[in-house]
Amino acid sequence: MNPPAPAALPQLQRRFGLLQATALNMSNMIGIGPFITIPALMTALGGPQSMLGWFVALLIAIPDGMVWSELGAAMPGSGGSYLYLRKSFGRLMAFLFIWQFILSGPLEIASGCIGFAQYLAYLWPALAKSENQLLAQLVAASVAAVSVALLYRRITGVGKITVGLWIGTLLTVGVVIVTGALRFDAKVAFDFPPGAFNFSWGFLLGLGAASRVGIYDYLGYYDVCYIGDEVKDPGRVIPRSILISLVAVALFYFAINLSLIGVVPWREFVPAKDPPSPVASMFMEKIYGPKVAAVFTVMVLWTAVGSVFALMLGYSRIPYAAAQNGDFFKIFGQLHPTKHFPHISLLVIGAISIVCSFLPLMTVIDALLITRILVQFIGQIFAVMQLRKTSPQLERPYRIWLYPVPCFVALAGWAFVFLTSDWKLIAFGLGTLVVGILFFFGWMKLKESNTSAAA
Repeated sequence: MNPPAPAALPQLQRRFGLLQATALNMSNMIGIGPFITIPALMTALGGPQSMLGWFVALLIAIPDGMVWSELGAAMPGSGGSYLYLRKSFGRLMAFLFIWQFILSGPLEIASGCIGFAQYLAYLWPALAKSENQLLAQLVAASVAAVSVALLYRRITGVGKITVGLWIGTLLTVGVVIVTGALRFDAKVAFDFPPGAFNFSWGFLLGLGAASRVGIYDYLGYYDVCYIGDEVKDPGRVIPRSILISLVAVALFYFAINLSLIGVVPWREFVPAKDPPSPVASMFMEKIYGPKVAAVFTVMVLWTAVGSVFALMLGYSRIPYAAAQNGDFFKIFGQLHPTKHFPHISLLVIGAISIVCSFLPLMTVIDALLITRILVQFIGQIFAVMQLRKTSPQLERPYRIWLYPVPCFVALAGWAFVFLTSDWKLIAFGLGTLVVGILFFFGWMKLKESNTSAAA
């Protein structure tokens, strides 16, 4: 009697098409970001001229999106940056990416959770009181927990939820844009302070701060790359979803920002408080009163949930991919036996996100950007160049337009954002990198010792 054939291991399923992929990216990009960061953006340069930061961010994001598009189309697998850096530079860079990601990924997720709690304070004013800070933090943490629960299912159901959250996000953005266009006051929107465009070192640093806020708002145009194993026709869908998301969201951001500051004078929320003022709710209250503003606030909360959901979906696949290749703990490489998704990775990323939800918003935003720039964004630019030389035979369904010019533009932009940051943040980013290198060599030495002992 022949023994029964072993059961086939569960595999990820390719179910995300162009609609779902674009919805995933845009839900992450729009989310609650522009609604919670406008006070910080306007504070960076002290007036409407701060919108230059969004344009600088876009000049970085578009060529960087081309980098993601070429890499994602050529290597469509779970993990995104992890796969690209490992193939280009080996295990060290892959390890360093996972090392910084374990912190920066949950920090980004937590920013949406914190923003949810801040807008909920408009409906529940007690949350805004300093004595209730812990309660507000618990609310933020609960958003991460709910997102984990929503994602604990098959990818087919996740695709439907993603599109549903995306529709809610677009509706919220549409209400702001249309309302703002009908009530727009150019004198209010373009009320520049004296010397607004006087070039100086202070202006350059302020532009850098505004650009960091802009970059944070654009983050997510590449989210589909993290679930490359679950994308249909990835060579076509990944590049198109990235570029469509960038162009559409850039237009949305410009319209949202003008709509809000064209009704609510920027001096009413500058300098930014901690937590920032719920500008979008103030906007609706000025026009329609508190009842309509309350309904709109619920819509903003919906966008926050959509952003957190999209981030956690993509980021839960990164430790999974690393574990599958033997570069991370094996337990993270497990798929749920019946629902076929990386459940251990999802639970761990969710747990760290819950912890990060107890930090101040701007600390979260600055820390996640600085820890991510050197290894991930700049590293990927060199990865594209490296692979063009070492793997010319690699199939590339999408190639960067006008290569290598966009690579140098993106590199200059990321360097500007990094070098105009506070020196403490720069030290934190470099320190995190150095510690990661030390841990890598310690980990490798331990693995060699275990291998020798086993032999």
